[in-house]
Amino acid sequence: QVIMGLKGSGKTKRLIDAINATVAEAQGDVVCIEYGKGLTYDVNYRVRLVNSKEYGINNIDKLKGLLSGLHAGNFDITNVYIDNLYKTIGADRAVGEEFILWCAEFAEANNMKITITVSDDAAGASDAVKAYLV
Repeated sequence: QVIMGLKGSGKTKRLIDAINATVAEAQGDVVCIEYGKGLTYDVNYRVRLVNSKEYGINNIDKLKGLLSGLHAGNFDITNVYIDNLYKTIGADRAVGEEFILWCAEFAEANNMKITITVSDDAAGASDAVKAYLV
């Protein structure tokens, strides 16, 4: 799933609400990858918060590696949330859309849900990505 909108449109608030709702009923582990430490006091303590800056995640390949490593180390992860995709990978729409489509395949293959926030105009998203907008 993708939560897309321009800056100030409430994406992070929607993400926080989704994370906390998921934790309340999750049958597995919930992970949130954030850019910085802005969500520490907003999400339930049972969520595993990962600060992408601490792990040097600054491009699409590193973020794919992080997700793959998290899954390899814990098959009980059912939900992954990624806040602020473009800042995390230091890229724009084309690379972001490639990552979103990769996530869709990865999530399906590994029986998990991945939700991503993207600061961008949803009207400009490709049809492939629009299928994942919430």
